[in-house]
Amino acid sequence: MSNTALRLPDGSCDCHFHIYGPFERFPAGSEGRFTPARAFTIEDAFALWDRIGVMRGVIVHAVGSGADNAVTFEALRRFPDRLRATAILQPDVTDRRLDELTDAGFKAVRVTMIRQDGKPVSTLGTSFDDLVELAPRLAERGWHAQIWIESSDLAAAAESLERLPLTYVVDHMCRTMADKGHRHPDYVAFTERLKTGRYWVKISGADRNTRAGRPYRDTAPFMRAIVEAAPDQVVWGSDWPHVGHTDETRPDLQDLLQLLWDCVPDEAVRRRILIDNPTRLYGF
Repeated sequence: MSNTALRLPDGSCDCHFHIYGPFERFPAGSEGRFTPARAFTIEDAFALWDRIGVMRGVIVHAVGSGADNAVTFEALRRFPDRLRATAILQPDVTDRRLDELTDAGFKAVRVTMIRQDGKPVSTLGTSFDDLVELAPRLAERGWHAQIWIESSDLAAAAESLERLPLTYVVDHMCRTMADKGHRHPDYVAFTERLKTGRYWVKISGADRNTRAGRPYRDTAPFMRAIVEAAPDQVVWGSDWPHVGHTDETRPDLQDLLQLLWDCVPDEAVRRRILIDNPTRLYGF
């Protein structure tokens, strides 16, 4: 890695980060190993952004923080010019509440479709079945669905997803572990779907997809394949504060930025990913 600290261009957007607390007002629910040990507030996020050059961001509401979306809603109300968000919803959410969330700056529902050993990794949050019920009302309000799904599961689910009146933003480079290989047919099919304009992807989560560990070079071919396929359908996210990691495995943000620079060496393309594409997708 370079000895010089990397800094993002002015106006950059962090399209995937989480906030927690302060706990006396917004208690953290249980997310297993993803439950934070301390609060990470919007002010903490802004302090990080000041160091790396981020101006705007998209809060991904934490699953354990509940379907009221309260901590995220307050942050949007306080900083409407800098923030957009992704919500956790249940099908019984009222139209009035959906309108309140929309007016505040929520742009998407967060849907967890990751599986392990054939079973969902979490029953918390919004499921695919919930999404089917919610989709017509979300489409009316211009929302999309942010989905956390692995490439082979996406290949199996794509027909069902595409029957819904929504576009999709896929988390963490389609959450495909590095040893699967970026030339796997299901990963190639995912990158081809980006070309349709129906799907977007976040180039984030290298620390979650790696088998080799820091500095995550085994994930670089996946990121390059995404950017080569559809640079106008790509956004970047830090995934701060990296919950679920230990002190030993928690990523250094400079490693993640260096990976971005290595995989997207063209400055104009980086600006599209960091500034122009988020502006279109999230309505800044």
